[in-house]
Amino acid sequence: MTTTTLQWDDSLLLGEPQMDRVHQEFVELVARMERAGDDELAPLLEEFATHTRAHFEMENQWMTETAFPPRECHIDEHAAVMKSVDEVRVLLAQGNTAICRGLIQELVRWFPSHAHHLDSALAHWVSKLRTGGKPVVIRRGLTLR
Repeated sequence: MTTTTLQWDDSLLLGEPQMDRVHQEFVELVARMERAGDDELAPLLEEFATHTRAHFEMENQWMTETAFPPRECHIDEHAAVMKSVDEVRVLLAQGNTAICRGLIQELVRWFPSHAHHLDSALAHWVSKLRTGGKPVVIRRGLTLR
């Protein structure tokens, strides 16, 4: 088992409450998979797949309904992640735990960048449409350089 390298903290906040809640759940599921024993991976991956599909569908719907300009790239990235998750589910069912561990590490690497770039832009877009401005995010414990 590996130690958790993706943890929820204020640095991942985007200021869109529904998105932040879903992202926190995503991060917590990835952390649970990181800590899981091999025999726990299959049910956790199923839970993760269900969560992530709903998570991405929510964001995709926001992008489509609001005509978010870079939506195609963002939607394509969601589809690529789900394709990988679905492929790994099949391989894990055949006993390949290593491929699942590899997916988990890719999610750990991928998610912060995805959130800070693509999801942040979506949060700003949605907030601007709803309130006329960007969301306010208060982050604790960050140091100024």
